[in-house]
Amino acid sequence: MTKREQAITLALTGASGAPYGLRLLACLLQSGLQVHLMISSAARVVLAEEQAMKLPAAPEACAQILAQRFNAQPDQLKVYGKEQWFSPVASGSGAPRQMVICPCSTSTLASVATGMSNTLIERAADVVLKERGQLILVPRETPFNAIHLEHMLKLSQLGATIMPAAPGFYHKPQSIDDLVDFMVARILDHLNIEHRLMTRWGYGQTSKTDNTQG
Repeated sequence: MTKREQAITLALTGASGAPYGLRLLACLLQSGLQVHLMISSAARVVLAEEQAMKLPAAPEACAQILAQRFNAQPDQLKVYGKEQWFSPVASGSGAPRQMVICPCSTSTLASVATGMSNTLIERAADVVLKERGQLILVPRETPFNAIHLEHMLKLSQLGATIMPAAPGFYHKPQSIDDLVDFMVARILDHLNIEHRLMTRWGYGQTSKTDNTQG
């Protein structure tokens, strides 16, 4: 595999749902992939509010904190600022073929849908779309208005996968972590990354409608 095939781009933006992004980051690093990470200014505010995690704006300092927290290997985690235009994710010749924005704010959703590319996150998403790669967006908003839905439809028609942070309950979650793992597991499934975060539907479960007495 090439370096691009062994890497993935992950962006955290300013929607509620920081636990999803952090858990996904941990799983990607545990899988051995190199992660190209971007965290928006609004996402750092959400991380501080929801996870009591205050990350510095400086990419190098941020990378050091997160690498230590998730036991990343040397150079496995790359963190970029919003205007690092010479980073690999800014060009189709160097960007990984897969990218996830988790959580994805409706502002980011709109910017990607309209091709704004004002920040590195937006540009990275635009690159994946134009190179016919895999882009997964995890919006966390409710309810959606017509503008949000139009943007999601447009991106879906362009080949992106829209995966709202809407965990299921058939796996009988016992904690918030179980709900987070449900969504992260679905993301990993679409990325074709093996995991053991939850029991899959139909495996090890007995339906209440099963007629076990013949």
